[in-house]
Amino acid sequence: MTTQLEFILYVSNQEKSRDFYQILLQQKPSLDVSGMTEFTLNDFVKIGLMPNDGIAKVITPKLPHPTSGIGIPRCELYLQVDNIETIFEEAKQAGSTEISPITLRDWGDYVGYISDFDGHVIALATKKL
Repeated sequence: MTTQLEFILYVSNQEKSRDFYQILLQQKPSLDVSGMTEFTLNDFVKIGLMPNDGIAKVITPKLPHPTSGIGIPRCELYLQVDNIETIFEEAKQAGSTEISPITLRDWGDYVGYISDFDGHVIALATKKL
């Protein structure tokens, strides 16, 4: 059995988030239609962007509307990259918020933390500078 994994981030503005993640992931979306944008990272992993109002039609009223959680850290995307300094700066130029600069962390990776427009925490990491 082959398992495929997709992480879907709920976003307030699909187009703005698509443009940001194109810069961050250094690739164009593999799917970009109203209601869903996907980036294929490899044969097994995708990152999706779904508008808050779209998922709210599925999950409310049993769960809160996603807009009630904007800016509250709930998970982290940990992206191993080769050119961390370049991507970190490009992400900031594209509108992300720097949370913590690129620093050697206790676990041995150099990691810089940013957040996107919806407050999703993104760690950019590399084994060496």
